[in-house]
Amino acid sequence: MTIKMAASLMCGDMLAIGDELGRLAKSKCDLLHLDVMDGMFVDNMALFPEWIERIKEQTTIPFDIHLATMVPERYLEMFIKLKPEYLSFHIETTINPMRLINIIREAGIKPSIAINPETPLERIEPYVEYIDMVLLMTVNTGFAGQSFKEETLDKLKELNKLIRKTTNKPLIEVDGNIHNDTIEKMRGFLPDVFVLGTSALFHDKDNLTYEERIEAIRNRVHELHSFNEGFA
Repeated sequence: MTIKMAASLMCGDMLAIGDELGRLAKSKCDLLHLDVMDGMFVDNMALFPEWIERIKEQTTIPFDIHLATMVPERYLEMFIKLKPEYLSFHIETTINPMRLINIIREAGIKPSIAINPETPLERIEPYVEYIDMVLLMTVNTGFAGQSFKEETLDKLKELNKLIRKTTNKPLIEVDGNIHNDTIEKMRGFLPDVFVLGTSALFHDKDNLTYEERIEAIRNRVHELHSFNEGFA
């Protein structure tokens, strides 16, 4: 059973990034989730390659880079050189997904496909056997602090069914207002990787450390897995 917690750095304090990275190093998060936005695919811009390169100099936490960009082919080379563990591109943004998958894998990086809440799963079905992860957005891509889209629960359930039919078994990652309450709604079809942002990690609602917040969510996910296995 794979359970990974990815901290969404875009939701952290960008003016105290060194302090944030120090706290995240102690938190035992598994990945740093980095959203790259070009202002065209979404109405926002975020996390340029030069900035991410500086982040890499200050941490050993593996990167999970999400390209929320048009024509991701333009950006592959500059982000491949950063050697993330995962590199996601949106199925909605390219006419040749297999070419991108092959380029990413040949660079020694795990390819991942991202899909927006309204994107039909049929769009990614031909490629699921060839990737290591599917990133399911549970909010509209582009801005932190949005409400969880309940309709993505059905998509998550169907995605689980689709992956069970494959030999490759890519991980499922969810991103968008992920916290204990929304994770509870995923009971029975839990994903593998949870992107934690403002609602779960980067807030001041309690006096807990990042480590304590992540551990609480990790423990709850384990409990839900155990519950599922008990009724399997």
